[in-house]
Amino acid sequence: MLSYFFKRLSTAIPTLIAISIVIFTILALAPGNPLGEFASNPAITPEIRENIRKSLGLDQPIYIRYLKWIWAFMQGDLGYSFTSKSPVLALILQRLPTTLWVAGIAYLLSFLIAFPLGILSATKRYSWLDQIVTTVTFLGFSLPTFLTGLLFIVVFSVQLKWFPFIYNSTLQVTNWSSFIEQIKQSIMPVCVLGLYQSAILMRFVRSAILDELSQEYVRTAYAKGLGSFAILKNHILRNAMIPVITLMALDIPTIFTGALVTEQVFRVPGIGALLIESIYRSDTPVVMAITFIYAILIVIGNFVADLTYSFLDPRVKLNPKK
Repeated sequence: MLSYFFKRLSTAIPTLIAISIVIFTILALAPGNPLGEFASNPAITPEIRENIRKSLGLDQPIYIRYLKWIWAFMQGDLGYSFTSKSPVLALILQRLPTTLWVAGIAYLLSFLIAFPLGILSATKRYSWLDQIVTTVTFLGFSLPTFLTGLLFIVVFSVQLKWFPFIYNSTLQVTNWSSFIEQIKQSIMPVCVLGLYQSAILMRFVRSAILDELSQEYVRTAYAKGLGSFAILKNHILRNAMIPVITLMALDIPTIFTGALVTEQVFRVPGIGALLIESIYRSDTPVVMAITFIYAILIVIGNFVADLTYSFLDPRVKLNPKK
């Protein structure tokens, strides 16, 4: 296990370095001027603008800026925002609790919905239950989240007036009533994210279980007199979870980085909304930090998924020589 860990680490580090170079180069060469807000201000002279440019390090060659950025990133210094002049790490930590609250609950909701429905849909194939679940699932991942978000706002906020359609970021949970308000304003973005994610995950669970139901070992288990529940629990699920684990591992970074579209629709002040705002403002340090953190989380998620494979299926061996 330890040798496998170091082998994966030896491949993950060059991968992350390559990703960081690509991200930095694209953002450095992308159109947009981080000093654009000063362009229309007559009080900012060209000399002052050039001094600001030098203070931000934008006058240096791109490779020098990259080396300084990656070295500071390794030390935990993500730089300073061009627009707010605040530390990037402080901006991310400020938005992180909201993102974890909304996206984390949505991910848990999708897990609780997708697994039971996926298992039932696969074991009751072509039944009325399978037809209903399949139809709802197709609708779930066919409709984009911005459309379902707008439908939720029209129905539950405008028409029924059950929930607020804008997330109140200034709300402080200090008592039971404020906690209820926090729950109410989180229901719609959580449901939009959870239903979309559960539709995708449910299709993976259903397909994976259907692939295993036709295997020889399943027919052998039935021939030995084992019950359907025992075969499903002890044999089918562990083998069927391998592709599902891959999908879940790739989706775990979403919990930390948020949902870009949904946070914009409901005005949720999460990391996804911070990323969109920073792209609009050409705030390169914030965009670089969030995208690179996302890449790191994806690499970690893949590594955790690989470790999980050997636990689910004993046929998968962690052999560092291969």
